[in-house]
Amino acid sequence: MSVAEKIPVVTIPSPKRPVRQNGRWAGYRHLLWARMLELKREPEVVFWVFVFPLLLATGLGIAFRNKPAQATPVAIVAGAGTEQAQTLLQHSPRQASFKIDVLDEDAARKGFRLGKYDLVIEPDLDGGVRYLYDPARPESLLARSQVNDALQAAAGRKNVIATSETTSSEPGSRYIDFLIPGLLGMNLMNSGMWGVGFALVDMRQRKLLKRFVGTPMRRGDFLAALLSSRLVLMIIEIGLLLSLGVIFFHMRVLGSIVTIALLGSVGALCFGGVGLLTASRAQKIESVSGLMNLVMMPMWIFSGVFFSYERFPAILQPLIKALPLTALNDALRASILEGTPLVHQWSRLLIMGLWGGISFVLALKWFRWT
Repeated sequence: MSVAEKIPVVTIPSPKRPVRQNGRWAGYRHLLWARMLELKREPEVVFWVFVFPLLLATGLGIAFRNKPAQATPVAIVAGAGTEQAQTLLQHSPRQASFKIDVLDEDAARKGFRLGKYDLVIEPDLDGGVRYLYDPARPESLLARSQVNDALQAAAGRKNVIATSETTSSEPGSRYIDFLIPGLLGMNLMNSGMWGVGFALVDMRQRKLLKRFVGTPMRRGDFLAALLSSRLVLMIIEIGLLLSLGVIFFHMRVLGSIVTIALLGSVGALCFGGVGLLTASRAQKIESVSGLMNLVMMPMWIFSGVFFSYERFPAILQPLIKALPLTALNDALRASILEGTPLVHQWSRLLIMGLWGGISFVLALKWFRWT
C-alpha cells in the first residue's frame, strides 16, 4: 500500500447558499414592470393617452372662449315692406346683434336651408312680417325671439317691466369648466379599455399568452398587473389635464387633489375591469375593437362628456345615471368645480365599484389564454 493510499481524503462541505424565495407578489411586480416597459415600444400610446386629450381640450377651449356675441344672420325677402323692416331693425336698440341681408325669396330660403341664416323675414303690404324659422334649431328659435323684440320695440312697443342684464363669464360657470372634467373621464375610459383590452388581445394573437400557461403565475396576478398599470398612467393624465385648465384657462379646482386622484383611480380600475371583460375571449384585434366601440359608444353619447345628459328624456335618466362614465364625470365635476368631499359621493363610487368588480370577476372566470 502506497503512502498516498494511507492518507484519508477529507471532503470539506461547501457553504450552502440560501435559496432565494420569491414572495407572493413577485410575479405581479414583474408583470407590472414589464407592462410599463412595453410603453417604450408603443410611442403611439403616449400620443393618444397624453397628447390627444390636451389638444382636444385646447381646441375646444379656444373655440368656446369668452368673446363678444356673434351677430345673428338674418335674411329679409325683397318686396313690399322690406325697406320698412330693414329700417326698424337698423334703428332698434339691438341693431349690432343682427347681420342683415336682403335677398329674393328663393335665395333667402336656400340660405336658411343650408344654415347660412338663422331666420328669414317676409314682410307684407300691411306692415306685418312673417318669420321662417326652425323650432328644432336653438339658434333659429333665439333669432326669432330677438328679431321680434327688436321690431316691436322699434315700432313703439313699451316694456311694462324694467329689465337689466348681467353676463356671467367667471371661472366655474364657463363651458371649458364643464368640459375638462368630462374629457378627463372620457380619457380614463378610453385608456382603461383600450390600454387593457387591446394589449390583452394583442398578446393572445401573438401567442404570448400561451407561454404564460406553463408558468406558476396566477391568472389573477396577470390580470391585476394589467389593471394596475393604468393607475400609473392615470396620475399623469389627471395632472396634465388639470394643469392645462388651471394655467391656460384659469379654471378653479376647488376639490382636494387627493380626492380627485382617488376618483381617477376608481375610474381607471373600473374601466380597466370592463376592458378585461370585453377582451377576455376575443381572438383578433378587429373583434375586440368592435366590442369596445360597442361598449363605449353609448357612454360617449349619453354620459355628459360634451353636453349635459339632462337634455335626454326623463325616462332615460335612470339608465344614464347607472353608466360608469356618467358616475365618473359627475364625481369629477362635483369634486373639481364644487369641492364635494369623497364621503358625499358614495353612490357614484358604488356604481363604479360594481361595474369594475363584477367585470373583473367575470373576466377572471371567462378568461382564455389561447
